[in-house]
Amino acid sequence: MPKSMPCSSTLNAVLNSREARVKILFDQGTPVPLRNALGAHEVATTFERGWQTLRNGELLTAAEAAGFEALITTDRHIRHQQNLDGRTLAILVLPTTDWRKIRNHTDAVAQSVATLTPGTYTELSFPEP
Repeated sequence: MPKSMPCSSTLNAVLNSREARVKILFDQGTPVPLRNALGAHEVATTFERGWQTLRNGELLTAAEAAGFEALITTDRHIRHQQNLDGRTLAILVLPTTDWRKIRNHTDAVAQSVATLTPGTYTELSFPEP
């Protein structure tokens, strides 16, 4: 289940629409096959962008400057390591890097992406089998 912590930012109508195409960046550790479950959206990875050496603050700034609306990461410490106030990027944190576990919950990930709003921080949790 998602747990959201809003950050101060202006709401963006594009993200408020469940039908909207969201420009998503996958951080290091986010399994690339997840891209297939998010087919309606535009997805790029930090590696594809040449940003694999950027640290969190630099990565968030670069992603926002490039027009990304959401970051999907497995870094559960990002909200403690970075000041997220004023960010326009929505951050969705997966509970694991293990694709074998994530693939059983792709619907939950897609639903969470559909409800993201600018500047929010959302942590997903997957029920244990």
